[in-house]
Amino acid sequence: MKVLVLGGAGYIGSHICKALFLQSHQSVVVDNLSTGHRQAVRWSQFIEADILAGEQLKQILREEGPFDLIMHFCAKSLVGESVENPAIYYRNNVVGTLNVLDAMVATGHDKLVFSSTAAVFGLPEADKINEQHSRLPINPYGQSKKMIEDVLADYHHAYGIKSVALRYFNACGADPDAEIGESHEPETHLLPNILKAAFADNASGLKVFGADYPTADGTCIRDYIHVNDLASAHILAGEYLQTNDGAFAFNLGNGNGFSVLQVIEAAKKVIGRDIPFTVEAPRAGDPPVLVADAAHAKATLGWQPLYTDIESIIATAWRWHQNEMF
Repeated sequence: MKVLVLGGAGYIGSHICKALFLQSHQSVVVDNLSTGHRQAVRWSQFIEADILAGEQLKQILREEGPFDLIMHFCAKSLVGESVENPAIYYRNNVVGTLNVLDAMVATGHDKLVFSSTAAVFGLPEADKINEQHSRLPINPYGQSKKMIEDVLADYHHAYGIKSVALRYFNACGADPDAEIGESHEPETHLLPNILKAAFADNASGLKVFGADYPTADGTCIRDYIHVNDLASAHILAGEYLQTNDGAFAFNLGNGNGFSVLQVIEAAKKVIGRDIPFTVEAPRAGDPPVLVADAAHAKATLGWQPLYTDIESIIATAWRWHQNEMF
């Protein structure tokens, strides 16, 4: 396949570009480098552009295409920021994606894999969330993704755009070869913050938000999915669209929940040193348990996550963080 990867300089997008390369697919990356890293684009042609520039997107699709598939990762994704400044989330995540879809219609491209999120579900109604779970997002970030999921169904009906929305839970880990990894500024994800706290100059930086949830150790339980397992799911979804017509959605997770304290303890074993932390007040809207039921993706796409234990996931991230290059 020849794949246009929107947001391919970012954490997840860059890992997918390497996976595409290893499977002999060709990729072209479009990224505005607002949060991505030029150094992470190592297996693809690179074009600096913004999805808010609709005419430029059409030009890229015409001049660089045709593409067998478009993958879209150009989202703003900080929940707290989305509450404080929803305008930039609706502008980038909704208007930007409408630009992508309109450019596809204008240039005859009809297959899209869309990066969605578990945030579309809101507060969980079950310990494991499947695709039938209610979609009731509780923040503008989740709402912006839900809006696009609904738009995708309409664009399929009206314009024949085939799509897969992949809703993933807590992406983590790094390329096992430590060539690329997770690097955000600011960093809000648990695992990289744990690993940063392992360094002497970050020893006081780790915060655990809430320790009195109704879980075994009082801390939140989440589903941590390795970024390479996400990459394989995206490629399988793209292949699925080559022979199937519709607007589909799949939940992605390894199906195992780990508490915050379990992740910290596992990290201690992997890196062989203590990781100090402080307990802060719980954050509003954080559910006690959030774990995916990915049976539909496994049965339909033939997807199977390879990283199912938290220590192996942490080990890949630790190798990257010891030699972080960007």
